[in-house]
Amino acid sequence: MAKVLIIDDDREVCAMLTDLISCLEHTADHALTLEKGLSKAVSGEFDVVFLDVKMPDGSGLDIIGSILAIEFPPEIIVITGQGDSKGAGQAIKNGAWDYIQKPLSPKAILQPLNRILKYRDGIRSISRQAAPLKRKEIIGSSHRIKECLDTIAKAAKINTNVLITGETGTGKELFARAIHANSPRADKRFVVVDCAALPESLVESSLFGHEKGSFTGADRSTRGLVGLSDGGTLFLDEVGEMNLNLQKVFLRVLQERKFRPVGSKHEITSDFRVIAATNRDLAAMVREKRFREDLFYRLKAVHLELPPLRERLEDIEELVRHFASAVYSAQSMAPKELSANFIATLKSYDWPGNVRELVNTLEAAVSEGFYEPALFSKHLPSHIRIKSIQSAIAPKAAPEAERVIEERGIEERPEPSSGHLTYKKFREQVLARAETAYFQDLMKETRGDIKQACTLSGLGRTRLYALLKKHNISRMGWDQ
Repeated sequence: MAKVLIIDDDREVCAMLTDLISCLEHTADHALTLEKGLSKAVSGEFDVVFLDVKMPDGSGLDIIGSILAIEFPPEIIVITGQGDSKGAGQAIKNGAWDYIQKPLSPKAILQPLNRILKYRDGIRSISRQAAPLKRKEIIGSSHRIKECLDTIAKAAKINTNVLITGETGTGKELFARAIHANSPRADKRFVVVDCAALPESLVESSLFGHEKGSFTGADRSTRGLVGLSDGGTLFLDEVGEMNLNLQKVFLRVLQERKFRPVGSKHEITSDFRVIAATNRDLAAMVREKRFREDLFYRLKAVHLELPPLRERLEDIEELVRHFASAVYSAQSMAPKELSANFIATLKSYDWPGNVRELVNTLEAAVSEGFYEPALFSKHLPSHIRIKSIQSAIAPKAAPEAERVIEERGIEERPEPSSGHLTYKKFREQVLARAETAYFQDLMKETRGDIKQACTLSGLGRTRLYALLKKHNISRMGWDQ
């Protein structure tokens, strides 16, 4: 018997779903607000959550990540009264199982519900048998990281190629090593090929080896990196830097698992597994004819996309404590207390250099507070502290408010509930209306793209989310 939670402000929808679920001999509960729904959903009691998009206290899409962050989270079926293809795409990207539109029919409800329950029965039995995942140095428990770990666990069990993408500093090699460490090839070599650093004149020799005397300076035979990876894993780092000629050569090696060392008359077989990584957009490079399409799809049998640190800020404190401990150990120092404002300041920054930048920042902060027992925000680099202050302070509203009031035709004279308004109250009400209009325009112009909205507004993500919530504006539904 499964437990189902319905988060919807429509009492009739809640009653209909509850009756239908009860007829299937499952139990159902409901919540009429996001706040109450989230509180119930993260309790760990439920198998499935039916989640409405438009709720009185915000968008249901915004709480998907929080629900999925718990241990063994429920599956989520998003329901809405509006046909919104972008909203559907965002729901699936956020981790929802399915997206269905009102009015709800029994068939539309029962099909995904039955699939989910069958799926969860299967993963329960698998989880009882599965060995714990080796995840050394992969720190975090956010939904995004859990998704990556799930991909690692699956990819490790099969022998297919894996493409890891992500911004610089997200830990692509770390995740590649985790796939290798959890695979049947773990006791063999993990061979790294830095495609950006291969010497132009010695590319084939470096990869495929050479025979003694095959060229000037070849005073002995070598196996090459592909040969060394026999039985193990060949990690192609920065594969987007590989030139077209080498791509053609390597494609054949990837297909045949055979190669000929420079100067040799015989081909050699190597049983290697390929994991490739890049911070480049290979799909765009394919369209621009700068990367072979056939090689791209060969490498992308399994795709692992690593999230930037700014999209998993809930992992910041765990990351900080882990890496700070490593710094203390390396410097033979006693651990320092991490103040609340130190962590808060780190969370307000967008981390363009990702985890690598965070580690460097921690080293600098420990150095700055070397003689002190605790770390505070004052020990952080100035550009991070400035960003935190800018995120916390609302932008100067007057000039922008005047423009918005004029362009949008906002009523400048709010009607007082009783008597005459004070100037302060009058100004607050006008600016509140102007702010609402400003953020509505911002969401429409950026089509709900938070990263672009932050760039245009000059606000940090945390501050922008707070203001959108304050004015009851959802980032979804602005693609018209």
